[in-house]
Amino acid sequence: MQRQMISVLAGAALLLAAGSAVADEVGRVGVDWVGNDIVIEALHDPEVEGVTCHIAYFDRSMFDRLSNGNWFEDPSNSSIACRQTGPITIGDIDLGEDGEEVFKQGRSLIFKKLVINRIFDKENDTLIYLAHSREVAEGSAKMSLSTVPLYDQTVSWKNGAP
Repeated sequence: MQRQMISVLAGAALLLAAGSAVADEVGRVGVDWVGNDIVIEALHDPEVEGVTCHIAYFDRSMFDRLSNGNWFEDPSNSSIACRQTGPITIGDIDLGEDGEEVFKQGRSLIFKKLVINRIFDKENDTLIYLAHSREVAEGSAKMSLSTVPLYDQTVSWKNGAP
């Protein structure tokens, strides 16, 4: 029974991760004696080659979870910085004002996600990356923003520039 439950949870996690970019942990900084950490991950935008975003977020330790309750949830706080890290080639991106989700990671067992959206600001020739939390019951006002200017850069558009 326990093996079946683990298989079901693993399958659900894989389904939730499908369709989003994958982030690689590049750093971890301990912030206190109970084992809480700030994790730093690198995210390569799957539709924009040459842009890397670094995401930082708080990861609660098991000791903190057991002593303070709220076992299945990490804080909503996050930070993002995106930069050009190579020649930029832009694939099939959503050019609408609400952009598109390029990354999603669970911050609680079920209900809370850290989400990165990419928006193209055509007027200012800039890619905008917004990190925020998405919750089922209520949204969070905690967010972070980073931009990658395309002005005066050599940019290749796979489908032609808009």
